[in-house]
Amino acid sequence: MAQQAQFDLVIIGSGPGGYVAAVRAAQLGLKTAVVEKASRLGGVCLNVGCIPSKALLDSSEYYHLARDRFAEHGIKTGKVTLDLPAMLARKDKVVEELTENVRRLLEGNKIETFHGTATVKAPGTVEVETGKKRSTTLSARNILLATGSEPIEVKGLEFDGKHIVSSTEALSFDAVPKRLGIVGGGYIGLELGSVWNRLGSMVTVIEMLPRIAATLDGQVGRALDRILKKQGLAFKLNTRVVEANVSRGKVKAVLENDGKTEKMTFDRLLVSIGRRPLTRDLGVEALKIKTDPKTGQILVDEAYRTSLDGVYAIGDLVPGPMLAHKASAEGIAAVECIAGRAGEVNYDTIPSVVYTWPEVASVGLTEEQVRERKIPYCVGSFPFSGAGRARCMGETDGFVKLISHGKTDRILGVHIIGPRAADMIAECVLALEFGASSEDIARTIHGHPTFSEALQEAAMNVRNCSIYAS
Repeated sequence: MAQQAQFDLVIIGSGPGGYVAAVRAAQLGLKTAVVEKASRLGGVCLNVGCIPSKALLDSSEYYHLARDRFAEHGIKTGKVTLDLPAMLARKDKVVEELTENVRRLLEGNKIETFHGTATVKAPGTVEVETGKKRSTTLSARNILLATGSEPIEVKGLEFDGKHIVSSTEALSFDAVPKRLGIVGGGYIGLELGSVWNRLGSMVTVIEMLPRIAATLDGQVGRALDRILKKQGLAFKLNTRVVEANVSRGKVKAVLENDGKTEKMTFDRLLVSIGRRPLTRDLGVEALKIKTDPKTGQILVDEAYRTSLDGVYAIGDLVPGPMLAHKASAEGIAAVECIAGRAGEVNYDTIPSVVYTWPEVASVGLTEEQVRERKIPYCVGSFPFSGAGRARCMGETDGFVKLISHGKTDRILGVHIIGPRAADMIAECVLALEFGASSEDIARTIHGHPTFSEALQEAAMNVRNCSIYAS
């Protein structure tokens, strides 16, 4: 028997888009409910995405440092061994603590939570199937869809959850694969490849395109390629996996490059070619909510309204990069629009980060995009080998690259490959948001010795490249 409940806003999904939107809605005085189909809050990011992957990246980096780098700092540890169950348990504890924090956050803001599968039955009506033929009907003035995305499955490379896996299973291997194949050279594949490579796996990344991390600035991407190869990752570019079969606990894969085929055997094959919007069971098709026929993403206007009155969508469900911080920003903006306020997201200043080591972080236009748009520009760069803090740490790979307008000096993009790039990019995002020039950063005093000095030096070097402006 269905129960009835009335709300100003019902949010379907409790990931970084959903729970952030819920808290903002509560702050604005909206009676809000969140529906989550999983038993634990936090969505993909907290449970099987951003958080557990970064926990493993940090743990595997510590293992690598203890095994290979501590000696050069005068630290003798003896034989270093890996306790994989303990490492995975720590990862799970981090996830548990953060998801519990989300629960307390919603509870503290008096946001009601429902666990079950939600379907939009009509404008203002959400039915939540809670199991055992029980359901709850929620009535709401507004509905916000924030269900995120799921890994794309490839024909012939279907997931079996053990040998041919998605990123979810690759976070919890019960043993380090001797040979790990990764289909897809994007950030997810490179990050998880880095984890298992550090722990002892022979990793081969198979990418259809001529380069890995294709969305990066070309110069940065080439540097990342060289560094990861030096770390032991192997790359097969312009190559696709034609088929893969499991035999006697091994994955037999057939690869094709320029009409030629080769066979490779892996202990595990991670298929990581991208993600797609998770709209299953939402009622999108039944209610004829407009979507992009190519990507399946829900089409929204500047206020995040879908084609169905009173229904909004954010995050991985809508066009744009599939990033947790993008979803959070959209969640706040959408709720502010619902509450009659001005909410918007500046998509030109959304940072992206690849958590390999060294890290890669960028914001704004790449040099290739600037050229395509025929914008006059200048480039300033500075290597971390010239930064005192990087020398002290022994992390000198990489550089900072700053692109500014050739006539106005306004910053167009910043691209960093190096230590702490993920944290350094925040200053660059702020600079773009406020329309800063390279001279503004060059004249801003940075602490010494810090990694951020490399950004200041790159900004100073922009002055020397005016010959590139037209």
